[in-house]
Formats: sequence, structure tokens, C-alpha cells
Amino acid sequence: MSAQGQQRHPQQMHKPYFPQVASLGGVPTVKVDVPISAVFLFLFIISAAAHMTIFQLNKRKGHKFVISGMMFGFSMARITACILRIAWATRPTHIPLAIAAQIFVAAGVVLMFVINLIFAQRILRGAQPFIGWHKLSKIPFTFLYALIVVSLVMLITCTVQSFYTLNRNTHRIDRDVQLYGQTIFAIMSFLPIPIVLICNLVPKHAEWEKFGGGRWRTKMWIILVGAVLLCLGATFRCGTNYKTPRPRTDPAWYHSKACFYLFNFTIEITVLYLYAITRVDQRFHVPDGSKGPGDYSKRLGGAVSEHMSEIDMEENRSVKDQHHHAHDKDPSTGGDDLQR
Repeated sequence: MSAQGQQRHPQQMHKPYFPQVASLGGVPTVKVDVPISAVFLFLFIISAAAHMTIFQLNKRKGHKFVISGMMFGFSMARITACILRIAWATRPTHIPLAIAAQIFVAAGVVLMFVINLIFAQRILRGAQPFIGWHKLSKIPFTFLYALIVVSLVMLITCTVQSFYTLNRNTHRIDRDVQLYGQTIFAIMSFLPIPIVLICNLVPKHAEWEKFGGGRWRTKMWIILVGAVLLCLGATFRCGTNYKTPRPRTDPAWYHSKACFYLFNFTIEITVLYLYAITRVDQRFHVPDGSKGPGDYSKRLGGAVSEHMSEIDMEENRSVKDQHHHAHDKDPSTGGDDLQR
């Protein structure tokens, strides 16, 4: 009997210990998780290549857009997470692999929260220069970035510690810290949404400072779509963690693999592709050394300015085509007579 127990639960006999509560996605399996993770691995490789290509091409033109490098970094983190999950599926009792896989899944997305906050801050400074550049508005953003880093360190530390102890009180403390971290991340993912919406509601004290290429409306829609998707994933993870822990042998529906891949990798790859296709590197670029009102309106030079002008021309052409199409279809304008 004792020998059988040791064969069934060898991970319980020494540190680290396998967790006894259900987690999102559960233990990966070769039949289900390997092919799915392989598909996402391929998609994230494409994302990494796309964002690094954009970053290098812009760098050669003197266009510094570090955010493209950050999205490349996030794509690489997700590539690592997929590889670790595949490796974990082939060795389901290898706890160090489980720890590494869970850390990379939990930590990587924080980069996207920071990127969206940066975009929202640029919208705020462009739409409301007096408010956006005021010292009182700089302090909260600086605090948020620092809070994200501190919370991430705490979350990783407690996640690792939970695998190396059987003490119930320590597990309780680790769970409280993990709930705190997930709550902070959910709030961070949500903040860009009200910031962008408030920019449209608060009366303007000055003209909007245009930056980058493309229309304001397009910029706002890009941020809102990206933020809503990331917020959906973050709030799902946060909300399910607040539920009463269930045994690993009796997981709830929200612990399923479908929920894991949908609210993690699917949402994230969608946002990464959205930001690459819509060329946020051109739309959200601001002049180097911007420190106050009026700096966003500085003209950019060379190929950067030319490329941004192309984005403006394409959007203006699209708007004109829509208006012209509507004009031709409206009988009151005499459009049919003109066509004849």
C-alpha cells in the first residue's frame, strides 16, 4: 500500500510539492495541449517576427518606437510559455516545468497592460494637453508603472513559494497575495478604457495636439478594442481566482482548457496582430524629447513624416469614397442624374 502511494504521488514526498487545488487549464496533456500550443507557438513566432521587423525598419529611418520592441518581447515570452507547456505535457509530474510554465503565463501579459497605459497617456496628453502634462497627472502614471512591477514580483514570489510548502497558513498568505496581484492587473487592464472615454467627455481647454498618423477616432478605437479584450482576459482570471478553491480532481468549468486558451492566448494574439496590422508604430509615435504642451505637434522629419502622411491620405481617401458613395445613392442630391 505504501509503495503504491509512492508511485501514485511521488511529487508529494519531497519539495517542490504538486498543488492539490485546480488551476486554469489544469495539467496539460499530449493529446489536447500539444497540438493547440503548437498552433499558438507558430502564431506568436509570426507576431515576434512582425513586430521586430517593424522595429528594425523604423530604427533605420530614425523612428524610435520602443513599444514595438516591447511587443516583440511579449511575443517571445508567449513563445517560451507555449514551449514550456508542451514540455510540461510530455512530463506532467515534472514540477519545475509546471512552475516555469505558470509563471510565464501569468507574468507575460503585464507588458501589454503597460503598453495600453502608455497609449492612453498619449491620447490624454494630445486631447487634454493642460491636464495630460500637468505634474498631478504624471504622478499617478508613474505610480501605476511602479505598482505593476512590485505586484509582479510579489505574485511570482508567492507562486513559487506555494510549490515549496505544505503549511496551510503560508498557502493562505500566498493566495491572498495572488488575489491582490490579479486584482491589480485587472484594474490596470481596465484603466485605459475610462481614460480614453473621458478625453471625449471633458470640455477642451485647447486644440487637440495631433501626433502620429491617422485620425483621432481610429486611434481611440484601436486602444478601446485592445483594452476591452485584455480586460476581458484579466477580469476572467481575477474573478475565477476569487472563487472557492476546488480539488485538482474536481475542477470547475472555468478551469477548462478551452477557457485557458480563449482568455489567455487567443485574446493576446488577437491584440498583437491588431496592433501590427493597424500600425500603431506610426499612429502613436510622438517626437523624441516631448516634455510639455505643444511638443506632440512638432513636425517629424524625413521618411517618418512621409509614411505618416500616407496613412492620413489613405484614411482621408476612404472617408471621401464613403461620402461620395452615399452622395451617389441619395436621390435628393441628384447623384443618379450625374452618373447618367
